[in-house]
Amino acid sequence: MGKIEAVRHNVREFAGNGTKGKPWVSWREGNRAVGSRLAGALLRAVMIVVLVVAPSMLVSGLAPDAQQTVALVALFAGLLTFVEYKAEAPGLIEFRDAPPFNRIRFLLLAATLLALSLIERGRTDPSTLTQLVEAVGALIGQAMDFPYSPVRLATQALTPGATEAEIAILRTAAGTAYLTSLLGLFCFSFHMRLGSWPRQGRVFNVWVNLPTFDPTSGSDIVARLERDARINISLGFLLPFLAPVAVQVMMGGLDPASLTSSHSLIWTMTAWAFLPASLFMRGIAMYRVAQMIREKRSISASEALLAA
Repeated sequence: MGKIEAVRHNVREFAGNGTKGKPWVSWREGNRAVGSRLAGALLRAVMIVVLVVAPSMLVSGLAPDAQQTVALVALFAGLLTFVEYKAEAPGLIEFRDAPPFNRIRFLLLAATLLALSLIERGRTDPSTLTQLVEAVGALIGQAMDFPYSPVRLATQALTPGATEAEIAILRTAAGTAYLTSLLGLFCFSFHMRLGSWPRQGRVFNVWVNLPTFDPTSGSDIVARLERDARINISLGFLLPFLAPVAVQVMMGGLDPASLTSSHSLIWTMTAWAFLPASLFMRGIAMYRVAQMIREKRSISASEALLAA
């Protein structure tokens, strides 16, 4: 019990206790905070719903049953987002009160889905915009198609009977999605380099921003954060390389017939690029939190030494 209380004390010094139960927070300020959180949760839920249904709206050819499935998934994702952001403390979504972490992830996912949807829309309903995006995507795919690159491994995951046209479609989608994920990582790293994440002068609440991480279990919280950060970064780096290999080993290769479904291609390539980038960002963020806790401990130790 003494060890657990010591860990809680160290985390509480760094994280703060929030506004609940504080006598200096007035009733009006509390209602304003609740109303702001409710409006923000509703806005985020609507944005998630729009994001999920956007590919089916931009690219035609989705069967009625599939449209109903997309609608149900969108409603579930929107409801989950609303509940998580409306609650005082979330249960699944991490870094809820540490912008712009989740905003960058949302923009990364939206940019990937939009780019791939425009490329696929151009195959059936070409326009100047879709042709431009497809041409840029083809150039990106060719530039990133070199030996042992994730794009080359993705194209090699196709079965031997794939035609050049089918390989080109997959190469364009893989190159576009992977480059978008790299740009998202660069944006987040740029924010951290500027020192704007987490924002200066703002309390970073570990309990709220890491709801799935229990700082009171196991060894020292800093060591566990750094260990989890290394695991996430390693998975984020290796997953784009390992996923095509796993498809070849487990399924004997990706059937080119699956490329005829534009929506399957869009979501598969989005998941292939977004999930590793999200893990990479999570690892970087957790390592930054570990650094902040270490710095806070060092400052507290120095102050205690001076006071003695």
